[in-house]
Order: sequence, then structure tokens, then C-alpha cells
Amino acid sequence: MTATIRTTRVTLRDAAPADAEAICRIYNQGIEDRVATLETELRTPAERAAWLAARDARHPVLVGEVDSSLIAWGSLNRFNPRPAYDHVVDLSVYVERAWRGRGVGGVVLAGLVERARTLGYHKMVLAAFPDNVAGMALYARLGFTRVGVYRESTSAARAPSCATTASACAVESPTAPSRWPRR
Repeated sequence: MTATIRTTRVTLRDAAPADAEAICRIYNQGIEDRVATLETELRTPAERAAWLAARDARHPVLVGEVDSSLIAWGSLNRFNPRPAYDHVVDLSVYVERAWRGRGVGGVVLAGLVERARTLGYHKMVLAAFPDNVAGMALYARLGFTRVGVYRESTSAARAPSCATTASACAVESPTAPSRWPRR
């Protein structure tokens, strides 16, 4: 998938093992900046390589590139190990600092929604900080709705009493069993 944002062409593709270092760099920026994750420990390229290798076809990692430079990534993650939740997927999106606020996250998120539909998911969920204004606006633009708030759910350095908003979006799939409600 290729999308043009403000005259910049962003190409999405499946992540490859060689992307682990760039994925690690971008994820570590997210950890340091405390905008999109409660993670506190920086990752290593070796850890991210092992994480990538452990992924399966239903839980892909997509990367966004500009001029062959990896500037963002997103992943579909297992929501819950119980088989009853096999039609629900969690997501993550991370954008390199210099590219934030320029529409790249939207390209990656749209790619994840498209892939989720293709894979037969009919609901996507994520946890996001309510004070991540840009992220919350992006999720709303793509049809995600706020469904709840986790209060005082962490002791992370970000803020011991932070509220994390859970969001969800129906990604209606033609392959979803008819017994599951569609929204």
C-alpha cells in the first residue's frame, strides 16, 4: 500500500527481520517520550528481532517507509489467549519523532485496519492515553470510539494515577461468523 500525505509518499509493507533495528529505535523513542506506552525499559535490536520472529500470519507487523527509510511501524497483537476472542485484535502504532504530526500514523493505522479486515477480525482494540490528543483524534477519525477508562492501573513512571482510555472499532469482516454482532 502506498499513500501520499502532504506531498510525501509513504509506502507500507510487511516487516522483515532486517527492520528490527529501526523498529527498536522508533519503539524506544515512544518509551522515552511517554506519549503512547507505559513501557519503561528500552528495548534492544536483538529483543525486537526475537519479537518479530515470534509473530504469526494473524499478527503481522507493518512498516511505513519514505524513500526506503523506515519511519513508522504498527502491529496487530493478540488481544486475549482465550479462543472466544480470536475475532478481536489489539493494535500498536509508533511513529519516528521527526515524522509525528504529519499523517504517517494515519497511514499505518489505515493499513492495519485493512489487514485486520482481510484476516477476518471484526473488532480492533487499543489502549491510549487520553492526553495523547493527536492519537485520540486519529483514532476518532478512523472510527474508533472510547469505551472505557482504566484509572490508577499502573505504577509506571509516567504517572502512578494516569487514566488509560480503551478504544474499539468494529472492522466488519465478510468472513466474521453471523452469530457475532456487527456494529
